[in-house]
Amino acid sequence: MRTEPVLAGGTHGFPIAMPVLSRASADRSEDLRDPARTVAAWPQARMITMDENGRTPIREVDGRVALDHRPATDFGDVPPAEAVLLGTVADPESGPVDYWAVAGEVSVGGELWSFAGQPDPSTLREVGGLLSDTDAGLMTAAVAVLNWHRAGGFCPRCGEPSAPETAGWSRICSNGHQEFPRTDPAVIVLVHDGADRMVLARQPSWPPGRVSVLAGFTEAGESLEGTVTREIGEEIGVTVTDIGYLGSQPWPFPRSLMVGFAARAEVGAALNPRVDEIEAAHWVDRATVRRMLANGGSSDGFILPPGISIARRMVEGWAALD
Repeated sequence: MRTEPVLAGGTHGFPIAMPVLSRASADRSEDLRDPARTVAAWPQARMITMDENGRTPIREVDGRVALDHRPATDFGDVPPAEAVLLGTVADPESGPVDYWAVAGEVSVGGELWSFAGQPDPSTLREVGGLLSDTDAGLMTAAVAVLNWHRAGGFCPRCGEPSAPETAGWSRICSNGHQEFPRTDPAVIVLVHDGADRMVLARQPSWPPGRVSVLAGFTEAGESLEGTVTREIGEEIGVTVTDIGYLGSQPWPFPRSLMVGFAARAEVGAALNPRVDEIEAAHWVDRATVRRMLANGGSSDGFILPPGISIARRMVEGWAALD
């Protein structure tokens, strides 16, 4: 029996559990970014510090992992110009609390949390799956928007320096050109044969044994479904039909939105991996995939993607089908 929120598959899809980084619960309404409102809420607000490597202080609270935020007033009497309002969280005792993030140095050692002998696991990849829904959503937003600010110091239209505004959710230059955080859509596709087998493939740069489903970026002027058809044809030489939406997950490494689909290929379709992009591709039966999942994600010479990825949720959803 499932114990996590489930996303219903589309017409040709199947249910998958909520992807880890999609579990945001903070209120991110644009209305919350009004300057007068943010100043009034500042005395009760909290601040997350994140360095250029995406690390942030983590602590343990009642046996669980949590973001180690600080009083916002430690950073001044009003919100700093470079800070980003991540959202507002309802606190049962104090009411709504604003959560902000700011770029800054994070000390290695005592401030950072560690587990299982692994030092300083304080990036989103390392702790995202251990955080609460609220903290996972806050940290995902912080990584995405602070990365954008770090790389976007100049106006892409005129080249003039730009400055943050709208509580960190836009930048504006001296010529009045306003820019917003970039999100690049990418499809991630579980190809199956409509029966008992799915495709698992690997890229040459991955660790030995690592396999996953197929993925690629959407090009300008292209639909998501068009991307699915093109990418699968390019990467493994297979034509697919019955394309169905499964779910989505922000993947701020640096700024992607992974949109999950299932797609059907003909039974026994030959797989022709694209040279220099796909090292190998395999039809794998459901019993083998279930064995991998039962063994923590590794079996029969294959290693599945980590639990933080939507790819893992997709594989789990397909494996659960009767």
